[in-house]
Amino acid sequence: MTEALRDTGLRPFVIDIAQADLDDLAARLARTRLPRPAPGDDWDYGTPNSYLVEMVERWRTAFDWRAQEVRMNAFPHYLVEIDGQTVHFLHIPSQEAGATPLLMVHTYPGSFVDFLDMIGPLTDPVSHGGRAEDAFSVVVPSPPGFTFSTPVVDRGWTIARVARTYDALMRRLGYESYGVHGSDNGALVARELGLLDPPGFLGLHVLQLFSFPSGDPAEFEKLGPEDYAGLEHLKWFQSVGGYNTMNASRPQTVAVGLSDSPVGQLAYNELFNSFGNGTSLVTPEQILTQVSLYWLTNTSATAMRYYHEEARAGIEATVNAARTGVAVFADDFQTIRAFAERDNSNVVHWSRFDIGGHYAAMEQPAALVGDLRTFFAAG
Repeated sequence: MTEALRDTGLRPFVIDIAQADLDDLAARLARTRLPRPAPGDDWDYGTPNSYLVEMVERWRTAFDWRAQEVRMNAFPHYLVEIDGQTVHFLHIPSQEAGATPLLMVHTYPGSFVDFLDMIGPLTDPVSHGGRAEDAFSVVVPSPPGFTFSTPVVDRGWTIARVARTYDALMRRLGYESYGVHGSDNGALVARELGLLDPPGFLGLHVLQLFSFPSGDPAEFEKLGPEDYAGLEHLKWFQSVGGYNTMNASRPQTVAVGLSDSPVGQLAYNELFNSFGNGTSLVTPEQILTQVSLYWLTNTSATAMRYYHEEARAGIEATVNAARTGVAVFADDFQTIRAFAERDNSNVVHWSRFDIGGHYAAMEQPAALVGDLRTFFAAG
């Protein structure tokens, strides 16, 4: 360890899962017992047996965890203690002078793996069709309770607390200014950073702003056909996204099944498949990598605990005034601009993409890289 790292409290980290844990996973997959299938064995009742049979066979016989470790370890990982909590993160400084520091905050379910395909184009744009001035220095943390940011030592890890922790991380790394990108839970953290508006904050770029009708009928006068389609998409999501309620009410109970059955973990993470609606572009290999990370780090309970904390945090609605950009992908949550601008007073960038969904970083990384370049170049 260099003296500079020691002074910041950073510890280099390498992912190296014990072979005994991989052998245990293989044995459990070989003993899989699926539930009796629902009539029709489709996605109407939840994750179908037909999908699970195919994915379990792939997991057992074709998926190569060690190859994924090599891919992950191609980037530098670190651990650091902040607010009494171990925080895992990737830090990839660009070699380009004047690169923009960028904090990237991932989804649930998801992990730092969400962004691996974007790191090269962001940090080394010249080698990926961009310009030197497009460069970012990238930091990708794991929220407390996700993957290697464990164990979680106390209660009260709300989204706002994560935002403060990430600001402390960026300062620890020596960045006096930075921007943030986030999706899903990551978008919530990004917005909290906007509310925090720390010194040198360059703005937030998100895939969603979770703004909903207030109950005022006059709000609907501003909506167009695209917005009403977005409301229909929201209605559909509420009909299938029951995990929000389960995670918010009894996360530890749900996690018992996910922590004892790798196939339970696979089935529960059906958001990777857009609940079977046929729009997801996330590959089986990407899904198995993410699910394997949750399983091998045994973090299903701590990752879902945020829903429980947020439901009890007594959060008051506050307008975000920080510079904000939104990228809406066709098969993701459809942020409705009129509602978003009510709750976020400085939306300066709005883009739409016809292809891609909730996991745009994995589905359409080049498009997302381009949008990040556009947003932060205009700041």
